[in-house]
Amino acid sequence: MSLKEQITEDMKTAMRAKDSERLGTIRLLLAALKQKEVDERVVLDDAAVVAIVDKLIKQRKDSIEAFQKAERKDLADKEAAELVVLQAYLPARLSADEVTAEVKAIVAELGATGPGDMGKVMGAVKARLAGKADMGQVSAAVKAALAG
Repeated sequence: MSLKEQITEDMKTAMRAKDSERLGTIRLLLAALKQKEVDERVVLDDAAVVAIVDKLIKQRKDSIEAFQKAERKDLADKEAAELVVLQAYLPARLSADEVTAEVKAIVAELGATGPGDMGKVMGAVKARLAGKADMGQVSAAVKAALAG
């Protein structure tokens, strides 16, 4: 079963359970997936679905931070609940050590030597670790690997 099909099944389950918060978040995700398919006239594969989920998670994290600064705990809690639902659709994340090891291996494969090779390394890293690691963490690991 593809990830998109799994999300659709989870929506049906949430409807039957009358779990309105989970249902709302899943509908939001399905709307984002449908929008991408319509805009680009493609059928999304699991990698594209994970990329969209990742984008929505980043939006939620940014919103939570903004709501906390504005002292709007009610809205921050709502975003946090959506974040939990969305994270269930991501594959298992790599640990910091695993990310560092992958980055070092890619740097060695490409023969990158300094900060000037950052773009080339990030392109390869994104292709290999998309959806498996937080890209902010990956970027920091690449900078450290190229600096030292």
